[in-house]
This record gives sequence, C-alpha cells and structure tokens, in this order.
Amino acid sequence: MRDHVVQVALETLASEGVAGFTTRKVAADASTSTPAVYELFGDKAGLVRELFFEGFRLLRGHYDTLEPSDDPVEDLIGLTQLTRSFALENPELVQVMFSRPFAHFDPGPDETQAGAEVRELIVGHVRRGVESGNLEGDPTDIAHGLLALTLGLAGAQMSSRLGTSRASINRRWDQAVRALLRGYGPRHSLK
Repeated sequence: MRDHVVQVALETLASEGVAGFTTRKVAADASTSTPAVYELFGDKAGLVRELFFEGFRLLRGHYDTLEPSDDPVEDLIGLTQLTRSFALENPELVQVMFSRPFAHFDPGPDETQAGAEVRELIVGHVRRGVESGNLEGDPTDIAHGLLALTLGLAGAQMSSRLGTSRASINRRWDQAVRALLRGYGPRHSLK
C-alpha cells in the first residue's frame, strides 16, 4: 500500500503541481482515505518527505545509465544531460528535491543523507576530472557549481527562456556547461 501511495503521490505532484498537491487528492487518486495516508506517513510533510527520498532514488537510477568513458570531462557533460532530462521529465519532483516548495517540509539530516549517494556520484565524476588533470579545484565546489548551472538551465528551458528551436536550446546548454568546465580547467589551457 505504501509503495502504491508513493507512486500515486508522484503522479499527483506531476499532474497537479505543488499548488494542487494535497493529501486528500493523493488519497482519492490512490483509492484510499486521507486518514490511511496519514497512518502511513504521519502527515503531509511525511508524504512530501517520502517524495523527496523517492526523487533521489529515481535520479540515482537515471545516473546509472551513464556508461563511463576514458574522458572524464565528457562524462561530466553526459551527467549534466542526464540531470537535464530528469529535471525536464520531473519538474515538480525536482522542486521538492532542490527548492523546498512546501512550507511545512524542511529537509533535515535524514533527507540530506538521502541525497548523499547522488552527491557522491557527481563529486566522484568531478574527482576523476581533477585527478586526470583536466580540471583544477575542489571536486565538491565544482560539483555544486555544475549542479546549480544544470538546474538553472533546466528551469530556463522549461520556461522557454533558452530559445525557440531545439538547435538553439541545445547549443546554449552545451556552451554553458563547457564554459563552466573550461573555467575549472588547468590555468594554462584557458582561452
């Protein structure tokens, strides 16, 4: 029952958005009662908390499709493209994961730990770039910058602020990500 309600909650979040997401709506869509949802999750914050966890599980699964190559920088670009596709496919869920749109849900230590596996994967890919000499800097700092840029670009794309053609949108994505990574490149290689 718990898994069913979480799946329905993901669907409800996707269809209704943050503003229309209610425990009552989730319960109705899951063919159960609001008290039953509260029994499973405690309250609406508990349900949102479960969506937060599920979001990071899904994102990690998305990242697992990346086949590492011998080029750590190109792998990072591939990772940003996976983040992009995940964000475009799950915009409301990405809000829950990274923007705190629900006033009654404030991620604590357990929630921070939920994202640790994803964070470690991204930092690990950046570390490969640093260790290979293609990037310079603290891997965690670079990973934060890369993720922030990626989420910002995804938001701009979703709100039609990156252009009108697929070619211009893709070009702007590629230019921005590569420019950021060049900025972390060895100082002698900057152009």
